[in-house]
Amino acid sequence: MNDTLVAGFLFALDLAGTFVFALSGALAGVRHKLDLFGVLGVAFVAATAGGIMRDLLIGAVPPPAVADWRYLVTALAAGLLTFYFSRGVDRARHSVLIFDAAGLALFAVAGALKAMAAGLHPVSACLLGMLTGIGGGMARDLLVGEVPIVLHSELYAVAALAGAAVTVIGLELHLPSLIAAPIGALLCFGLRMAAIRRGWRLPTAPGT
Repeated sequence: MNDTLVAGFLFALDLAGTFVFALSGALAGVRHKLDLFGVLGVAFVAATAGGIMRDLLIGAVPPPAVADWRYLVTALAAGLLTFYFSRGVDRARHSVLIFDAAGLALFAVAGALKAMAAGLHPVSACLLGMLTGIGGGMARDLLVGEVPIVLHSELYAVAALAGAAVTVIGLELHLPSLIAAPIGALLCFGLRMAAIRRGWRLPTAPGT
C-alpha cells in the first residue's frame, strides 16, 4: 500500500482518537465540577497521554501530540465543545463511557499500526497498542481523583489488547491496514460496550 496513504490513515486515526478521548476527559471534568482550565487540562491529558507514551517507547520524538499543533487544537476544541454544551451530570457520565470506549478502540488500533510500522515484533506491537489505548483513560481518571477504570472495571485492557491483536494478525496475514484496523477497532469497541452492558469483568481477589 502507498506509504503516503498509510501515513495519512494513521494520522486520521490518531486525530479521531485524540478528539473522542478529549471529549471523555472533558466530560469527566464537567462531572467533577472543574473550571474551564481544569476541563481543558483533563481533556488534553486524556487525549494525548497514550499517544505520547507510545511515541516515546518507539523513539518517535518529539511526540507528534506535542510537536504538531493540530493535536492541541483538536483536544481543546473537544474540551470547549463539551464545557459549553454538556447537558447534565447524569448524561455526561453515560457519555464518558461511550467516548472512552471509542477512544480506547481508536488508540489501541493506531498504536498497534504505528508499532508495526516502526518494525516492532508483532507481540510487542499488540502490547504497545494496548498501552496506547489505556494510557489516556488512566491519566484522566487519576487527574479527577478516581481509581483508573483499567484496574477495576469491566473488560478494558483486555478489549484494547484484543483489538490491537486482531489488527496485528490482519497485517501479518497481509490484509491492508484500511481493512485490518476497522475490524480491530470494532472488536475493541464492541467488547468494551458489551462488558459495560452485561457486567463482564475479570475475577477479583477472594473476599473483595
